[in-house]
Amino acid sequence: MTDYEDVCALVPTRNEAKTIANVIDGLSDVGIGHVLVVDGHSEDDTRKIARDHDAEVIEQSGSGKGQAVREGVDHIDEAYVLLLDGDATNPPEQAPRLLDPLVSGDADHVIGDRTADMQPGAMTKLNQIGNRLINRAFERIHGEDYGDILSGYRAFTRDSFEGMFLSAEGFGIETEMAVECARHNVPVDVVPTTYRARPEGSETNLHPIADGGKIIFTLYSLAKTSNPLFYFGSVGTVFGTAGVALAGYVGYDWFVKGISHEALTMVAGVLLLLGVQLVMFGVVSDIMVSLHREQRQRINRLREE
Repeated sequence: MTDYEDVCALVPTRNEAKTIANVIDGLSDVGIGHVLVVDGHSEDDTRKIARDHDAEVIEQSGSGKGQAVREGVDHIDEAYVLLLDGDATNPPEQAPRLLDPLVSGDADHVIGDRTADMQPGAMTKLNQIGNRLINRAFERIHGEDYGDILSGYRAFTRDSFEGMFLSAEGFGIETEMAVECARHNVPVDVVPTTYRARPEGSETNLHPIADGGKIIFTLYSLAKTSNPLFYFGSVGTVFGTAGVALAGYVGYDWFVKGISHEALTMVAGVLLLLGVQLVMFGVVSDIMVSLHREQRQRINRLREE
């Protein structure tokens, strides 16, 4: 068994008394000696059970998974961080799958693809559909296929994490990390993992509609710095299409019915102009982002030399 002495397992929790002991013991069984539990103000015995099983426990100063992850990493000195949920949906015995590419230097960020082995009852049909749509949107917007960007089972170097700009308070943290990896060309590996159903009596902290909406908004809003052509181009297309439709209506009434709409004509012209300007701005921004990436790659190569 490999001794992952330079690894800390980070486990954000909230009311996970039914499962946290199995998670901590499972991590210990695969050689991870340091387990840090960041507890989000649990109302059950999560913190006590975690301490009884030799985990380090801190109570989260804020709220939300994103804040818990950032606060947890600040408390970690090890070079590698394994992130997993405390609800036993991520099998701790599969941790070496995620850690080995890091330790060997093949990747700086490893994502556990839950869709590779989705156990019955692990995810509702609605969540599965939403997960597929979000992953396809990510691939279209950011140009990378990371398999399962919403996976909470992942591992990364602390250095790569500290180079990311992360601000999400809740479940959008996984989306932000995926975007930052694509944006900064972080070497990413995707490995298959199992996704288990939550044990009976254990309640999820995820709200599919509300959290799904926040994740989609996060994914789209972050496109302005990684794929500005898509971000500004899509908005410009909406305005431009509205302008064309309005101009068509004004033209029809003018030529067919002899009715003039001076005010609507001005609105149509403004919408068309705004749409074209946004698309042009997206093109210019995309060129600037590409040049910035090339410059950063040159700087990184010089540092390595």
